[in-house]
Amino acid sequence: MIRIRRKKLWASCFCIVTCFFLLVTLQVVVELGKSERKEIILSSLQDGPLKLEEQKKQAYQFLKKQELFSDVKTAVAVDQYPILLWWSPLTGETGRLGECGEDLCFFTINRTYQHNHMTRAFLFYGTDFNIESLPLPRKGHHDWALFHEESPKNNYKLFHKPTITLFNHTATFSRHSHLPLTTQYLEGIEVLKSLRYMIPLQKKNSLRKRLAPLVYVQSDCDPPSDRDSYVSELMSYIEVDSYGECLHNRDLPQHLKNPASMDDGSFYTILAQYKFILAFENAVCEDYITEKLWRPLKLGVVPVYFGSPSIADWLPSNKSAILVTRFSHPRELAQYIKALDTNDQEYVAYLEWKLKGDISNKRLLTAMKERKWGVQDITQDNYIDVFECMVCHKVWENIRRQEKGFLPRRWNAEVNHLSCPKPQAFLFSSPNVHRASLRDMWIPSFEQSKKEAQALRLLVERNMNFSAQEFWTLVFKE
Repeated sequence: MIRIRRKKLWASCFCIVTCFFLLVTLQVVVELGKSERKEIILSSLQDGPLKLEEQKKQAYQFLKKQELFSDVKTAVAVDQYPILLWWSPLTGETGRLGECGEDLCFFTINRTYQHNHMTRAFLFYGTDFNIESLPLPRKGHHDWALFHEESPKNNYKLFHKPTITLFNHTATFSRHSHLPLTTQYLEGIEVLKSLRYMIPLQKKNSLRKRLAPLVYVQSDCDPPSDRDSYVSELMSYIEVDSYGECLHNRDLPQHLKNPASMDDGSFYTILAQYKFILAFENAVCEDYITEKLWRPLKLGVVPVYFGSPSIADWLPSNKSAILVTRFSHPRELAQYIKALDTNDQEYVAYLEWKLKGDISNKRLLTAMKERKWGVQDITQDNYIDVFECMVCHKVWENIRRQEKGFLPRRWNAEVNHLSCPKPQAFLFSSPNVHRASLRDMWIPSFEQSKKEAQALRLLVERNMNFSAQEFWTLVFKE
């Protein structure tokens, strides 16, 4: 009898230990999956100058391997937790129960959940946002959230009041958005201070015998900022080495000609040899700041910057970049650069902050300290995860308010969450073929996008599905 009891006891203990082991193993698998997912997404999102939306789609293909939820568990999650539906299929996730602190939300790209009673928010990726299919009719508890960190040229209609104010939550490059992505291309403060790629001034002066003082690397030619027109005019007054397809006059080594090599150490070494880098954005918008600015600052090269009108708010110090807008003409800018090129003391003044490791811009320091997401850092969430959780938290806040008998809160995007002015051409006395692109494409595109935004607003407020024909009829209605 005692032996039987002992056997039962041992059998019970064995079952308990086995169950415990299986639970621990499952948890390890889940955590490893999360870690691998985060690492792949982060590395992919920052891999060179390829279009970010393409990188994100490629990165999230990994998630297909991560089917940790059975059909039963998915059904339970959908029935118990709010559903956040990616209307733009950015993530590629058919179903994932995401943890956002104490809040849990079910994230999916599966549009069959559109009319599910647990669906609370629709997430849109700006570049893929189009009028051909929208989640209408929109119910009172349906929030719309916009994620758009890309150039305005990808989807101009989002940059007008009638469209941007359709959304409740935003994550854009604007400091005013609910989740600002202004520093999306900056890994951290320490990379700005790093002297890893910096070349001594004496060596740079020696290299000037075979290198121009300025370098330009662009292969996206004739964008809305009209940067090629400016650089072309500048070349009339000062020597510029141009390695990209735009205004090309110098070749990179064969192994660096692939656009994916733009973040290659060998490419950095070439750029670091120059005294000045022409850092021109493809569009002029407040807070639209890309690697064009951060790269030269990391390499110890003085950026000659054109882009965000408020760029001074984000520079490491008051004297760390040359701003094109402070010069009335490329001729004047060329004269200033020539003067710095021959005056070591004045030139070094632009690098003093880096040599001393002294970043005095409190706005930049605070923004980086308070940033909730990381860049190329697997120890931190990426900005897509943080965006999803921001919306998840807001959804749960309203669920809890309603449980207590309070009215739900309404969040709304403001005009300054995503706003860019009309593209403008540089006006120089000499004829320039580059203006044709701006005049014939970008300016008309911007003007038409105003009509598209207004038509979209009218149709969405009608709160019924509409056809592309209805939309374009409104756009071109006199």
